[in-house]
Amino acid sequence: MRQLLLALGEPVIDVVAAPDGLDVDVDDVAILDADEQPDAYQAHLVLVIGARGGKALGMARAAAEQGAAVVVVKVDRDDDREALKELAEDTGVVVLGIRPEVRWGTLDSLVRRAVADARMAGVPDPDQPTDLFALAETIAALTGGNVSIENSANRVLAYSRSDDEVDELRRRSILGWEGPAHYLALLRQWGVYEQLRAGGQVVWVEERPELGIRRRLAIGIRVHDQWLGTIWVQEGRHSLSDSAEQALAGAARAAALLLVRHRTGARSDPQTEEALLGRLLAGHIDPRSFATSVGVELTQPAAIVAFALKDDDTGTDRPAFELQRAEMASLVSVHAGAFRRRALVSVGGNRVYVLLPGLPEGAGEDIVVGLAGDIVRSAGQRLHLDVRAAVGSVVGALDSVVESKAEADRVLDIITHHGRRRVATIADVRSEVLVGDTLALLQQHPRLRDPRITALLGYDREHDAGLVDSVLTYIGAQCNMRAAARLLHVHTNTLRYRLKRAEAISGIDLADPHQCLFSHLQLLLETEAVPVRNASHGH
Repeated sequence: MRQLLLALGEPVIDVVAAPDGLDVDVDDVAILDADEQPDAYQAHLVLVIGARGGKALGMARAAAEQGAAVVVVKVDRDDDREALKELAEDTGVVVLGIRPEVRWGTLDSLVRRAVADARMAGVPDPDQPTDLFALAETIAALTGGNVSIENSANRVLAYSRSDDEVDELRRRSILGWEGPAHYLALLRQWGVYEQLRAGGQVVWVEERPELGIRRRLAIGIRVHDQWLGTIWVQEGRHSLSDSAEQALAGAARAAALLLVRHRTGARSDPQTEEALLGRLLAGHIDPRSFATSVGVELTQPAAIVAFALKDDDTGTDRPAFELQRAEMASLVSVHAGAFRRRALVSVGGNRVYVLLPGLPEGAGEDIVVGLAGDIVRSAGQRLHLDVRAAVGSVVGALDSVVESKAEADRVLDIITHHGRRRVATIADVRSEVLVGDTLALLQQHPRLRDPRITALLGYDREHDAGLVDSVLTYIGAQCNMRAAARLLHVHTNTLRYRLKRAEAISGIDLADPHQCLFSHLQLLLETEAVPVRNASHGH
């Protein structure tokens, strides 16, 4: 009952009488109408509707006699309160009063949601990280503060690890898994919760040293007009980052999706927005159905950005990779949510994709490149992750977004394994992409192989002579002997000897432009020096 009152707040409801205090369990919510007979209400909160005065008092007594833990009535006179207090003393039931103008339908929705939140929260196990804990860590990294995520009943669902200085409010909240009643009352008194419920703006709470409260900022987690909870960021020994407010705006969007998923039990539901985006990008759902399901415009410009860790080969350390990918996905969600309210994120294979729908008409890649750059920089500075981002072209409508994704994949193939670029578009690496496409065609036709190059490859693998690497570097340096030798860190005479040895073993003539061109292509293909476009990413 205490959690419920903290969630609803005094402007909505107040305590008329609580003979045994507020530590009363509420298992469910029921409605007792004036035309109905009371039912069994064991540990229920009962809304007494359709009656006032003496009739409401009689209905409340009947509900209490049927096991109700709490009854809620509309109160508009002092003598009603006195009679209800007597009822509470007689039966032990908690009596709550609401103002006459409060709508029962609204109150019913608020109460049921608060009860559901309290039931959902339980006591989380910090040794079993969840998506909410991962999000809290990401927010902490972006803001430079100590983060906690609460539901609408002020139950702590997740928090960030911290070696920094924490204040009494944070310490007691984490230890008790809920905000201390005294501190929460102060926050309500200062109007903090009223501001949080009013909209999606970041609220600053200034330091109160005499109360053991450090400076902090917060934002409400909302879905339409429903308030799901709050993200709190407490300032430690250092000031919060300049981008803290922007990070919180995106984090609130990401947290809303997670809280809805937790509440509905839809964490692995194929109809979640992330799952639907994955199906759209894989071509398993038509764009119109997708747009209808997630509530985005079908005919407005959109783009896909793909992210991957540099050298995204998972190797044998799969758990470490999974953790890094989860951190990357969380970071992308926070930034993208701040950029576009309807941005959606999906994990596919080794990559993270973000859909940016509803872009302004005439928007180019520049605005999206800026977002991708911010994410890549934050990943390096805050999470120490070496991330690459590929920006697909902005397409005119959602039904062409798969093309944007395919383009982003091709660009990401290049920059995750080669080149110095951290963020790129197709225009930045078009030549490399075209070479990759050419090698893909060559790969499909095994008969298009020069046996002389095959012989050179076989010899080099057997004797580890460095001939193939020398030939590739020499051709890549446009046959400039000095430049190639510098790249290989060898003397020019050493390189000249290796090239002559390669020609002698294979029979190729590197001075012949045609032989040189095809030698280059086949060596690139056989050594996988350039990624070949394929459909095996598991996207």
